[in-house]
Amino acid sequence: MKIYDFPTGPYPARVRIALAEKNLQSRVRFEMVDLYKGEHKKPAFIATKNYSGTLPVLELDDGTLIAECTAITEYLDALDGAPTLTGRTPREKGLIHMMSKRAELELLDAISVYFHHATPGLGPDVEIYQNAEWGLRQRDKAVRGMHYFDGVLRTQPFVAGEIFSMADITVIGGLIFAEIVKLPVPAECEALQAWYARMQERPSVKNRVTMSEPAT
Repeated sequence: MKIYDFPTGPYPARVRIALAEKNLQSRVRFEMVDLYKGEHKKPAFIATKNYSGTLPVLELDDGTLIAECTAITEYLDALDGAPTLTGRTPREKGLIHMMSKRAELELLDAISVYFHHATPGLGPDVEIYQNAEWGLRQRDKAVRGMHYFDGVLRTQPFVAGEIFSMADITVIGGLIFAEIVKLPVPAECEALQAWYARMQERPSVKNRVTMSEPAT
């Protein structure tokens, strides 16, 4: 399998973490697509890899292309017939998918809009249109999202309950993006901060960037 991504990107981080959690690193080859050069928005990439012009993209051995982090994680998690990240029971699946979607809407995607609209983003060659007011509103939404997840994590060890899941990975992606745009987690969000410190000690999170580097 191939993965088209950018090593330090917050969305690629979600798939890289899932790969490591499932111990699938040896089954993939990484192809870097330079976000700052806008390679993901080039007509050739859009026509042949991902209509949405986003990363990451998983390409299977038969040429099938799967985009969107949730879809890729679903595929990887199901490969061995023993899903651990997307839910084993109907209840787990429902809760994990609900919380992962909330993490996208309230945190990760909100920070993405802030990045692309209210900061220099990927530069003038990529950021053709910007609406700073909208970006700042989404920044504030992301901070509210941090408070929401802090409340969740005050009552349970992981975002969707008692086990590490895709929902945790999505929140991790959001906090990685927050670090990139220098948007700090509020000091009063102590549960979220403590949880994130724990998550950063997981090998899948700690080694996500170096995963694609050649072995020495």
